[in-house]
Amino acid sequence: MGDMVLDGDPATPNKDLVGHKLLIISDNDFPDGYEEQLHKKFPGLKLVHLRLNPWADRTAPLPLTEEDWATVTVLLTGPRLPTIKQAPKMRLVQLQSAGANYVLDNPFFKDTKVPFCTANGVAGPPISEWVICTYLAHQHHIPRYLDNMKDGNWDRRIGEMTMTDAVSQRVGILGYGSIGRQVARVATAMGMEVYAYTNRPRPTPESRHDRSYHPPGLGDPEGVLPSKWFSGTTPEELGAFLGAGLDLLVVAVPLTPQTEGMLGKAQFELLAKRKTYVSNIGRGATIVTDDLVAALEGGLIRGAALDVTDPEPLPKDHPLWKTKNVIITPHVSGTSTNYQKRLLTILDINLEYLSEGRTEFMNQVSRKRGY
Repeated sequence: MGDMVLDGDPATPNKDLVGHKLLIISDNDFPDGYEEQLHKKFPGLKLVHLRLNPWADRTAPLPLTEEDWATVTVLLTGPRLPTIKQAPKMRLVQLQSAGANYVLDNPFFKDTKVPFCTANGVAGPPISEWVICTYLAHQHHIPRYLDNMKDGNWDRRIGEMTMTDAVSQRVGILGYGSIGRQVARVATAMGMEVYAYTNRPRPTPESRHDRSYHPPGLGDPEGVLPSKWFSGTTPEELGAFLGAGLDLLVVAVPLTPQTEGMLGKAQFELLAKRKTYVSNIGRGATIVTDDLVAALEGGLIRGAALDVTDPEPLPKDHPLWKTKNVIITPHVSGTSTNYQKRLLTILDINLEYLSEGRTEFMNQVSRKRGY
């Protein structure tokens, strides 16, 4: 099926969003006063809150009738999407996650021109904290000291004269989007040097701007923090970045056919000179897991912090659990009590754009690039 254009003209301004219906599929409560503020700003907008977790059971039927779907124009959801036939009036889909890889093959994304937007930037603060805290935990031997504490073992020899603080350490951020830019802000505050890598060249100050969502005062929206920029899509271009003397490599790229398996044996060998610490907060499949285990066990890299794995969930008997110098958490680095509030801020901005008749939105997914 070719691109289907849904009925009506989405570019017509509609200040009050008269005739629009917003369906939010989420088990989270709204912030205090959110519904009242929304109705005050858009008095014509009907709000429906379906209280369930769209990630919990992706195959169970949703408690919505064909009539319910038929009038939905804006949807906030995770992986749960209607068919094209069910939602002919859809104008905008706001995803709850920073990544969009799970919708790329869905007909509602592939075969329509309905804008899809992500929650990119919402999790920047907690993820950057996770990146820095796990790196510092390794540098300061915190896992070993915690093990000693369980045994009541006061042993000051572990880490004596072997700890290097973060000042002047070099962090390379593979994927300099909203999350990477907040990592850069925190790392810079600690005295670290930042190298950035993007797939497209950013040779001018204007090209380094990022127009996706950033919480006010955070991140690096103007792209001024990196002391050096790298770019490209070839193994040679990636290799130049990985071989640039990185102490910490932060993997923050989305999962696409181009990024799947992009870090394997050859790339870990490039990191061996500095024994780079690897932190993956993007998607597990960007790293070849067997090659990562070999790099850790062989001492090519000093350690790894993984909030995402391949496979995921990581099976209980997987060798990665027992690999040395690794910290693993179950895809929780973006968790925060502030997540919902920031997500709704992006939704509010996009509702404003919709009311103005715009056809481009904040954090809009490119159908060409897949993010």
